[in-house]
Amino acid sequence: MRRLHEYLFVRHRHNWLLLLRFAVVGASGVLVNLLTLVVVKKLGPSFDQAIVGLPGTEYNVRWYHLYSTIAFLVANLWNFQLNRSWTFGTSRHARWWREYWPFLAVGLLGQVVGLVLLTMLMHLDSPIHLSLALLDDSTGFRTRLYWAQLIVIAVVTPVSFVLNKVWTFAAVRTKHPELADPAHVEAVLSEDDDTAAADQPAGALPRSGRHDPVG
Repeated sequence: MRRLHEYLFVRHRHNWLLLLRFAVVGASGVLVNLLTLVVVKKLGPSFDQAIVGLPGTEYNVRWYHLYSTIAFLVANLWNFQLNRSWTFGTSRHARWWREYWPFLAVGLLGQVVGLVLLTMLMHLDSPIHLSLALLDDSTGFRTRLYWAQLIVIAVVTPVSFVLNKVWTFAAVRTKHPELADPAHVEAVLSEDDDTAAADQPAGALPRSGRHDPVG
């Protein structure tokens, strides 16, 4: 227990700072996402207008789908760059494209799920659509699209967080113990023991063991 405590709060106490930084980056990404959405909405056509119909369905690709995707791409790039350069510091250990593609892939998967949810929140025939009585698009704070996008972010972000943490930056953290994830303490401790044992010469006493002197 003492060894575990030392590992968590002495040797790798800065890992908890990494988790806090990840949360700060995520919060800033939400603001970037929403601000981008506001800008493209104001510059483009009415968000509820149809662009093209989906064959075999009664649904259409509407401008709010495009606006949401643009906002996602901007926020995704923002989050990636901050996580790479500030949160995990992997910019010194891995190429930009090598990390960005899995990060983008995870984000795109979340965006597809988010677009489905966004459609359900915006479509008036959906059982979970946002009420026009409360959100009549008369002001910024009563705009359905903004609230729907915020709900989508809240639902999709936790999944993207987990996938990015265990996949996108995993290879770099594995090669650099200072970036290790404190959630995998037992595995790291086991690897440290195996490495230490392999480095000792044949017949040498274990470094951590206690032995009585001979004679």
